[in-house]
Amino acid sequence: MNQTFTVTGMTCGHCEMAVKRAIKQLDPQAEVAIDRTQNRVQVESVQPREALAHAIAEEGYAVAA
Repeated sequence: MNQTFTVTGMTCGHCEMAVKRAIKQLDPQAEVAIDRTQNRVQVESVQPREALAHAIAEEGYAVAA
């Protein structure tokens, strides 16, 4: 299932890697595409939206609904 999140607080490549790593820990098969300038994270995953949002938030980034 393809899901798009609005994630604020990502300011550099390290931030992107932290978000990708958090998602991949939850679902190693997930496909993640990040557009930092648009605060957009697109995830192709079988995991529920809430679980993915929680994994991103645990890294310290704000996830809009």
